[in-house]
Amino acid sequence: MLEYNLPRYLPSAEELPESDETPVDNELQELIPGLLKAILLILWAERMDWFFGIDMGIYYHPDKPPIVPNGFLSLGVERFYDEELRPSYVLWEEKVLPTFVLEVVSKTYRKEYTTKLDEYADLGVLYYVIYSSRRRRKPRLEVHKLVNGKYELQAGNPVWLPEIGLGIGCDRGNYSGVTREWLYWYDESGKRYPTPQEKIQRLADKLRSLGIDPDNLD
Repeated sequence: MLEYNLPRYLPSAEELPESDETPVDNELQELIPGLLKAILLILWAERMDWFFGIDMGIYYHPDKPPIVPNGFLSLGVERFYDEELRPSYVLWEEKVLPTFVLEVVSKTYRKEYTTKLDEYADLGVLYYVIYSSRRRRKPRLEVHKLVNGKYELQAGNPVWLPEIGLGIGCDRGNYSGVTREWLYWYDESGKRYPTPQEKIQRLADKLRSLGIDPDNLD
């Protein structure tokens, strides 16, 4: 249960702005977390105890602007309340901190390796993940784990996240018609979970191996 000092009277999610109104400046900031969420929607299709937000404001105090990561994952919350879905993620309503936040570094540097590192640590987010495709001499993917109030950089690709039951890593692949390096979820053995497109293709290949033309299915 999340507990911290807040004013007595608090606005609801519907009364707060949906984000800080800062637009993303690179399409990858939407596509990369979008792919991670799309995989989870298949992998955890039967689970209703998780939420993955994309460019959504996380409110931690009613008088302060929200933190808006490119993506975040919370466990132990309702996936949705009703058909209107969440306008934002309000900590005093959810009572659960995100376990994982993702920042995708674009051409416009937004202090992902400095100020945001401290902000997420102060908030208590367990895993802070930073991805920058522009890096050449340093790892493009960094996974930081909160240990005794400080982030420690985790080694490897993929990196296993035991509290989530998934690993995260980067590899080349195709998504939305674009072949490049993407972020993916992995199992504990290091095997990558397929994307929705790959699942469809595998099913089509299996049907063809059985002599069934998937294009003629009604």
